Amino acid sequence: MSRRTTPLIRRFAAPSPASGRREIVGHSPARAGEGGPERSEGPGEGRLRRRTIALTCAFFAGNLFAQSVIMNNPGKKPAFAIRNATIYPVTSAPIANGTIVFDKGVITAVGANAVIPPGATVIDGTGLSVYPGLIDAGSQVGLTEISSVPGSVDVAELGDINPNARAEIAANPHSNVIPVTRINGITTAVVEPEGGIISGSSALIQLAGWTPGEMTLKAPLAMHIHFPRLRTGGFDEQPQDEEAEKEAKKNYSKQIDKLRDTFRDAQAYAKAAAAHGKRFDRDLILEALVPVVEGREPVVIHANLERDIRAALKFADEFKLKTILSEAGDVAKVIPELKSRNIPVILGPILALPAHEDDPYDLLFTNAKTLHDAGVPFAIQTSDSHNARNLPYHAAACAAFGLPKDVALKAITIAPAQIFGVADRLGSLEVGKMANLIVTDGDPLEIVTHVKRLFIGGEDIALESNQTLLYEKFSKRP
Repeated sequence: MSRRTTPLIRRFAAPSPASGRREIVGHSPARAGEGGPERSEGPGEGRLRRRTIALTCAFFAGNLFAQSVIMNNPGKKPAFAIRNATIYPVTSAPIANGTIVFDKGVITAVGANAVIPPGATVIDGTGLSVYPGLIDAGSQVGLTEISSVPGSVDVAELGDINPNARAEIAANPHSNVIPVTRINGITTAVVEPEGGIISGSSALIQLAGWTPGEMTLKAPLAMHIHFPRLRTGGFDEQPQDEEAEKEAKKNYSKQIDKLRDTFRDAQAYAKAAAAHGKRFDRDLILEALVPVVEGREPVVIHANLERDIRAALKFADEFKLKTILSEAGDVAKVIPELKSRNIPVILGPILALPAHEDDPYDLLFTNAKTLHDAGVPFAIQTSDSHNARNLPYHAAACAAFGLPKDVALKAITIAPAQIFGVADRLGSLEVGKMANLIVTDGDPLEIVTHVKRLFIGGEDIALESNQTLLYEKFSKRP
């Protein structure tokens, strides 16, 4: 509870020194010798007082519920060596009976004959496997705690144009969702804003750390545009009459014009900023778009239906944007356009229904294979918060419908690292990269597999969550 909370509650209900009763501060009965008749509290005032206290407590409840009691990370990065394990570097062939060594958060040796330095903590990996930590290419982990408590949800800003919104600032390091997510092998996540047309910039965070700054690996990572759509095309879409159809087209055109005008203003602003004119007035909204229009920051364009994807690609061409396509349920219909522009795709959520009622039931499961066969780079996201823990099973569903299993694993490890420009630091088990890795008793894509050890930045992270603590508690019930 913040320092401002307690005085606020005291202000509404402070204890009376004489009687121990709680009285409204500023309206307490006059003390003896100070004059004035003594007044008792009426029933209406009592109800008002209790209601005020309840509302005050409810106001701060979101923040209280959003604090995890699980240790974020120990803050120590000693030397570790895992030997006699099957190591899956992802970017090369598996190593049987291999050894991986890391110190001060960085991998120092990988191989069948890797030398273990003196003083390193040795872990026997007999019968176990070592994989890179999994990466969710799009989520709201740390931005959402309890969906029904607005005070614990920070995924969107008011209005349509919010390029200055920063996901890393809103991320809550003490969220209860983080331990639940990482316990299933996810060590890194792209956290992205939602809402409006230009939602803001995402951040790449590791799921351990005591402050947002400590968690953040790269920010801003990419600007997110939820491209205007004329219709959702979903199962629940209702037919519109002629007037409603006209109004929908009118609003759609307005949104497109608003988006285009914003980018034109950003281009003009970038030129003015480069010229350093004396009469230059700073604009935080346009300033956030300068790296985007100059091609230094990629844009993740969220579009699902074919017509929306084509419109988004046309818009990206107009402003020469460095584009990443997200969601893209109809991606199979625009393969040539993506290949000619060298645009990567972030697929997902996979465990969902297709957009059209007449789509094949397995459309979302087979899109990954379609992209792989066409040579289009892609990664997989959950677009979730509480169920981001299911990331490996999104990839597994693609593997069950034709995607090679090793490619499915890459889609949640090295592929997102490559798409977002951090493959030199994350995504595989190679010397010089961050020691983000998991030790499992099987294939992480299989639901029966358990994560036995988890390291983020070389730190040994406890595999605990509120759920595991409750299990331990009630399993010992007499």
